[in-house]
Amino acid sequence: MKPDTIIWDLGNVLVDWNPRYLFNKLFTNKEEQDHFLAHVCTDEWHRRQDGGRPVAEATGELAQQHPGLAHYIRAFYARWKEMFGGPITGSVALLAELKDRGYRQYALTNWSAELFDETRPDYPFLEWFDGIVVSGAERMTKPDADIYHVLLERYSVDPARAVFIDDREANVRTALQLGLHGIVFSTPDALRNELRKLDIL
Repeated sequence: MKPDTIIWDLGNVLVDWNPRYLFNKLFTNKEEQDHFLAHVCTDEWHRRQDGGRPVAEATGELAQQHPGLAHYIRAFYARWKEMFGGPITGSVALLAELKDRGYRQYALTNWSAELFDETRPDYPFLEWFDGIVVSGAERMTKPDADIYHVLLERYSVDPARAVFIDDREANVRTALQLGLHGIVFSTPDALRNELRKLDIL
């Protein structure tokens, strides 16, 4: 069956996000920055906020553990918007094209609910979706299958007729296990080619 539904990840698929956009301004020593992001404000730490932990609680606890780095830790969420490089224009163009072709389109994103609400107005194309499932609001994150089930059940999506796009292989693996078509995002041009293979474009 030809797919009729597209499910998008947001970060680094439609929106360019990288903590280094901010921390390049704050660190003069790259090795210190690398150590900070690898061992203090880590992906694992940030994922807990994606899963619903309040950012103020997370910031306060981590700053107490690393008082000498408290200035940088507090900047992580206080200057959140400086981590964004803007929309990934080629992907947004595809989103618009698929919308014009009548496909149902949803977003499934690992994102703190409070930060998503703060950031959403900056990206008007987020209003094009038929629905968005935000991990922080559900208190669960990809690649756990439960959050995929939330989207599939909430919006009555048939996995066999849905395509899931994400930049993380682990997240795509879960989608494949649930019976969706899966695409690991690298570039908008590569994504367009994959969608053509599925006879979507």
